[in-house]
Amino acid sequence: MPPVSKTVFVCQQCAYKSPKWIGKCPSCGAWNSFSEEIVLKKTDPHQHSGNITDSELIDLADVNPLDCERIILPFVEFNRVLGGGLVKGSVLLLGGEPGVGKSTLMLQTALQLDGLKILYVSGEESPGQIRLRASRFVKGSSEILLYSGTIAENIIAAAEKIKPDIVVVDSIQTVYTDQNPGSPGTVGQIRACAQLLQRFAKQSLTPVILIGHITREGNIAGPMALEHIVDVVLQFEGDNNHYYRLLRTKKNRFGSASELGVFEMDQKGLIEVNDPGNILLPDDYEGASGTAITAMNEGSRTLMIEVQALAGNSVYSSPQRITTGFDTRRLHMIIAVLEKRMGYRLGQKDIFLNIAGGIRLTDPAADLAVLTAILSSLTDIAVDASSCFIGEISLSGQVRPVSNIQMRISEVIKLGFKKVYLSKYQQHLDTNINISVERISGIKEVAKKVFSA
Repeated sequence: MPPVSKTVFVCQQCAYKSPKWIGKCPSCGAWNSFSEEIVLKKTDPHQHSGNITDSELIDLADVNPLDCERIILPFVEFNRVLGGGLVKGSVLLLGGEPGVGKSTLMLQTALQLDGLKILYVSGEESPGQIRLRASRFVKGSSEILLYSGTIAENIIAAAEKIKPDIVVVDSIQTVYTDQNPGSPGTVGQIRACAQLLQRFAKQSLTPVILIGHITREGNIAGPMALEHIVDVVLQFEGDNNHYYRLLRTKKNRFGSASELGVFEMDQKGLIEVNDPGNILLPDDYEGASGTAITAMNEGSRTLMIEVQALAGNSVYSSPQRITTGFDTRRLHMIIAVLEKRMGYRLGQKDIFLNIAGGIRLTDPAADLAVLTAILSSLTDIAVDASSCFIGEISLSGQVRPVSNIQMRISEVIKLGFKKVYLSKYQQHLDTNINISVERISGIKEVAKKVFSA
């Protein structure tokens, strides 16, 4: 007898199963996380398929290493993030907010791949729209074939017919398969289609690039299992009100998962920024209180970031704590340390924090710059523009050491800064560096050494 199918509802956050749909998961507490999935139930509980052939067992020594088979992309920044190029047979997931430039990045990359055949699958734009966008970019000698279908099996059939060097799917949320219930974009459909495309990529050694949207929380739409299926997960970030775009690695099975690529968006598309150390610094930031400079580390890159703070009297019973590009909870912790360890009364102060350039700052080494910028705004005393602040703040008020300090210091010196403030306990620092180093053990020394003049 053929296997009998049934449906269950599975939480996409913790895999909890329920016979019916429920709004809140009783296991992890997530709301609206259940999706209907088909489960095949065999009629014979003792029935199983346990027959394998000798050809399915492969000696590890006979396996050809895939790391040697890479496609070098035209963007140096793209290759840097991927660890040296696009590995054949890999599946890459590129996520980002609507309008940030995901399709622009992939279409511009495909146009400049000399001598390669690209299958560009578009479920969101018509061929005319893609041709209009491509007319703005520089074209190489690549051959791009457009396909507007959204059925996963037809996409794979088209790829098997033309045998492209790279397959680009824009976007995975529009693709669906009849093997799974639900409309395109549902969690079950996204996962099922990604598995079909992954199987094709591994069998044909054709790299597949999936473009995905992100949710309001900033995560790639679809289950976390989607990120487990693919080999590489990239996040394309940027503010539509700013020129710069950051390409981050969230997962990479073939290289470092902490690299960063920097691009600039203009009317002719994306332009890579090969030396982005000081692109986020203003031309003149002297004389204004509430600003401090820090060095953010991203893989083999160091970016100089301007932290801006504004503290003023609150007109509401509850003061405002508003951040742009920084974790609000981290700001609350730094404010609590200021109140407890330095005696400041900030209960009636509004504090606004902004990271210049539309950058999302997550490096804990920026804590010292954030605290210094707040102190500068509170005292209305400007910080020396040639100073840089690198250190993590603990709950006890200590300034703790950070990682990759020598890489950060090298970039600070390169950009002409005269003084750097570090933790007193920072190790692995070259003593022959050409810069003045101020070592600080706790936050009380910040006020003495920075604002004493």
